[in-house]
Amino acid sequence: MMRRRHFLSLAACALATPALAQDQSLKLAFIPQENPEKLLGDIEVITTWLSGEIGIPVEGFVTFDHAAAVEALRNGDADISFMGGLPFVLAEKEIGAVPLLSEVYRGAPSYTGRIFVRKDSGIETLADLKGRDIAFADPISESGYMFPLAEFEKAGLIAGPAQAEEFFSRVFFAGGYQQAMQAMAQGLVDAAGASQYADLLLTPEQQAEVTWIAESPAIPSHVVIARPGLDPALTEKFVATMMTLNQPEHRGKLAYLYGPDGYVRADSAAYDGVRDMAQSFGLLN
Repeated sequence: MMRRRHFLSLAACALATPALAQDQSLKLAFIPQENPEKLLGDIEVITTWLSGEIGIPVEGFVTFDHAAAVEALRNGDADISFMGGLPFVLAEKEIGAVPLLSEVYRGAPSYTGRIFVRKDSGIETLADLKGRDIAFADPISESGYMFPLAEFEKAGLIAGPAQAEEFFSRVFFAGGYQQAMQAMAQGLVDAAGASQYADLLLTPEQQAEVTWIAESPAIPSHVVIARPGLDPALTEKFVATMMTLNQPEHRGKLAYLYGPDGYVRADSAAYDGVRDMAQSFGLLN
């Protein structure tokens, strides 16, 4: 369990934003994109900092996967969650989730999905993966499943998602980027579908041994979302506090939040392409 710590808000902050109730707290859900044990340590660092900045207890926990994070928001077990664009648009449809912040990488709030293989595998094209094993991160991950798989459809190798099982020998969902990448790097599967930055979750030695053979178009970056009905004053205080991570004196803390370069306020319209992809996979009506 995360330690609870109470702090008093600075007078200046109290004047700038509506006062928060003394009995309020904030619960954050994190998805397991990387080693859950490391993530737990990162969560304690960031929630302790947020508690001090916001002035109320902030707790964090790791969910089993994206779907569990959405359920936590639905049930009120979480107030805010860090997740991919696809889980967000599903949560938006299902429970009215509200986008708050988008991650920035390399100067842009977008990234890509890639198909990774080992350099010594002899696999050079997507066609070479016919009859092979592949690990994806999560069945409701845009960069860790839908967009990488769509590259096989674009290449004419499958007619759609339903034909994936016929093309590959086996399809696995590893539960996160790091897990999928480790399965590939260790030779447990022949390829991994994951974010373009997922190789950074490998050791330096492993990074030197892997490459990628296909890349998707740009995908809106991961998003921080809130459950519907969360107190507007608390929501705005959280967003304003997170935006201070863009300042030089706080940028080091980004390493404890999956390592983006910073945050911008989320634009719901930027996720229209993800909504379209979700419809093509039969996930949205």
